[in-house]
Amino acid sequence: MKTIGLIGGMSWESTATYYLEINRYINQKLGGYYSAKCILYNVQYQDIKDVHKNGDWDRAGDILAEAALFLKAAGADFIILATNTMHIVAPRIKAAVDLPFLHIADVTADRLIQDNIKMVALLGTRFTLEKDFYKKVLEARGINVLIPAKNHIEKIHEIINKELILGKIEASSRDCFKSIILELQKRGAQGVILGCTEIGLLIKQEDSVLPVYDTALLHADAAADYALSNF
Repeated sequence: MKTIGLIGGMSWESTATYYLEINRYINQKLGGYYSAKCILYNVQYQDIKDVHKNGDWDRAGDILAEAALFLKAAGADFIILATNTMHIVAPRIKAAVDLPFLHIADVTADRLIQDNIKMVALLGTRFTLEKDFYKKVLEARGINVLIPAKNHIEKIHEIINKELILGKIEASSRDCFKSIILELQKRGAQGVILGCTEIGLLIKQEDSVLPVYDTALLHADAAADYALSNF
């Protein structure tokens, strides 16, 4: 079994989802008392939030590249980054460490293609929705991407940062997301990507008129599956 190098802590709420899902997946596949071989590097999230405020993405790349190098030295066989937004510095991580890197958008694209989704709605932080680092991965795979209206982007960003990353789950925020998803369905979306790893704490399939693609779960399952390859 390969050892997973997991860069987490962005936020700790969704990192817990990764840890539980990776181990659940492996135990389901192998039975008995099997679990994952996994090394977790939990970054200091305050440092990452400071990056968000000042836009110093080079500093973010340094922080996460250092985490990847630590995981390699500790014995990781491959790296996953347990966040969508910080994949903005994925090239920096991949340049720093010569280990396989499972990109969350590639994993998501694999499932969308499997399900024949041609037009997908993307929800996430302001950075994920307004920058092209995430969308271009999907579009390169032939998937058209719809993003919410500007006022909806700001509301989603606020809910993520003031509630979800702190473990706060509000019914009013769920209703807000449901309304935004409905609007994106009207614009032609065939599915919706929960493109922030905390959104799955709030929105489940029963809350959406569209098929839900929870990136935290998809990414965790892909990591577990890769860990079991050739096992």
